[in-house]
Amino acid sequence: MFRQYKLKNYHFQLVIYMAALTIIGILIIGSAKQSVQGKQILGFIMGLIIMMVISVIDYSFLLKFVWVYYIGTLGLLLLVELVGDTTGGAQRWIDLGGFRFQPSEVAKIAIILFFSVYFMKHEENINSIKTLFISFVLVGIPLVLIITQPDNSTTILTTLIFIVLLFIGGLSYKIVLSVMGITIPIVIVALSYIITHAQKLAKDYYPIRRIMAWIDPSNPDYSSTAYQQTNSIMAIGSGQLRGKGLNNSVVTSMKNSNYISEPQTDFIFAVAGEELGFIGTVIIVILLLLIVIECILIARKAKDLAGRLICCGMAALVGFQAFINMCVATGLMPNTGIPLPFVSYGLTSLVSLYIGMGFVLNVGLQPKKY
Repeated sequence: MFRQYKLKNYHFQLVIYMAALTIIGILIIGSAKQSVQGKQILGFIMGLIIMMVISVIDYSFLLKFVWVYYIGTLGLLLLVELVGDTTGGAQRWIDLGGFRFQPSEVAKIAIILFFSVYFMKHEENINSIKTLFISFVLVGIPLVLIITQPDNSTTILTTLIFIVLLFIGGLSYKIVLSVMGITIPIVIVALSYIITHAQKLAKDYYPIRRIMAWIDPSNPDYSSTAYQQTNSIMAIGSGQLRGKGLNNSVVTSMKNSNYISEPQTDFIFAVAGEELGFIGTVIIVILLLLIVIECILIARKAKDLAGRLICCGMAALVGFQAFINMCVATGLMPNTGIPLPFVSYGLTSLVSLYIGMGFVLNVGLQPKKY
């Protein structure tokens, strides 16, 4: 379980990037909603300790229990369906006496670990119909449980992570091109149909309403749905180069005027843009990019496919999630609730990320021998 490692192989720079980003997030959260800052600090300490412990345990040993992680995750997702706490029309949390636990965040890490082992075991026949079918069924079960909460954003993100794992695992380019050739025309036709029948679909399906609010935010029919993104864009723009400063009392502040609801979570990037300005947001983007790059560099030196998949899976999680969050905050994508990694408030999200990074650090401690 424990091995002798060389200190020079420990990627302290990755720990520094994550810690710096989390501290920035804690400061912004304190400005956005002071009452939850203490919990985020607790999550940071917990995450850091758990990550350090996991980082010195042989990941090959921990991967022997992937079926436990998988079944346990399904159990938690089912528990949400039965006794989950509902907020804003979504049933995604389990209340643990003052702390709310979100199983879908843990599910992302569990899926990365599970398929890292599954695809390594089926490396030779990953392109067979049987292997692909079983993998789609195995990922489909938790995805169905997540989307019924409903949590469309996490479903989309987890699907993207799974696709990355499948591709890194050795999926044939022929299959990739064939799937793209089928799905791209379907997506184009679907979007055309949505736009053509917008008014009727928007009344029955809230996700469609969000898409139309993004396409045509000035339309009176969708303005109430578009206001969050519109205000977010205004907040980011108002920060200009250096921002208005953390915990400012500027009357014209979008955050201070409560024009951004729940600014400590999904729209934390808007608060960062307004209070830290262009310089602050660039620092956040650079730190996120450095984390992704570091995971990829560790993946290149991994001793086996499972280690490579863990690192690439975590890189995809941080990269895609950050990209989607920032695109939503800046109006480049339809509004979908997804936190900014290491920055947004959320204990489950933060601790889960540190758990995943603990595995990445251990992969880095066991580079392949040339």
